[in-house]
Amino acid sequence: MTTTLVLGATGKTGRRVAAGLGATARPVSRSSAFRFDWSDTSTWAPALEGVSAVYLVPPALNLEAAEVEAFVPAAVAAGVRRIVLLSARGIDPSDRREAAVRESTVDWTILRPTWFQQNFTEDFLHPMVLSGEVALPMGAGGHPFIDAQDIADVAVAALTSDGHAGRAYELSGPEALSFPDAVAMVAEASGREVKAVDVPEEPFTADLVEAGFSPEYAAVLTGSLAAIRDGHDAHLSTGVQEALGREPRRFEDYVKAAAASGAWV
Repeated sequence: MTTTLVLGATGKTGRRVAAGLGATARPVSRSSAFRFDWSDTSTWAPALEGVSAVYLVPPALNLEAAEVEAFVPAAVAAGVRRIVLLSARGIDPSDRREAAVRESTVDWTILRPTWFQQNFTEDFLHPMVLSGEVALPMGAGGHPFIDAQDIADVAVAALTSDGHAGRAYELSGPEALSFPDAVAMVAEASGREVKAVDVPEEPFTADLVEAGFSPEYAAVLTGSLAAIRDGHDAHLSTGVQEALGREPRRFEDYVKAAAASGAWV
């Protein structure tokens, strides 16, 4: 039985990938039994021992590539033969993290998802929903939010079956929704009074930096929101269909399930 190292195992996709892999997963984080810390390279080799595949989630809150560029050859040297990288839609073609994976000598797959539906329940939009005000640089532009479970399902397929090597899957949900429409659906499903509020870009970026995001990452995040606002990011992608042979999950189904689970109580 092969062992797959799952980085970011407490995150939105990592814990779902670990669940999908079951006993073959080695889920790691800074607090796991097999401790893994991007900033402590002494934790890398023990986590990689006996591993044949890696679900690679880069460090959160920044766009630094040095850690990934160092980790990939270390993983290959340790015997890893398959890497699935979590990237993002709209990533720069010259992105060094993607390049490190593509230029490795192993089978690789890159996942480029849109914004997660779960941002409304498991990330920075969740406290906004609970406060009754989702304040972002937003407008009427649409975006096809994707369910994190769909990303995880594609990752598990790429980690455990053939036919995915050398592929970069563009992943999206099945429909484009504006943030105001998405917030309205959250409000209806949750039974809460939640309004969408358009805010200027610069103060929003400053708030992200204050919250711990690197200035570069905060700028990219704000730019992504501006692209959605201005209608440049509404196109649908077909990676879920290509990898799994089924349609991605709808935002409406996500909010109903989230409300039923008490996510916004």
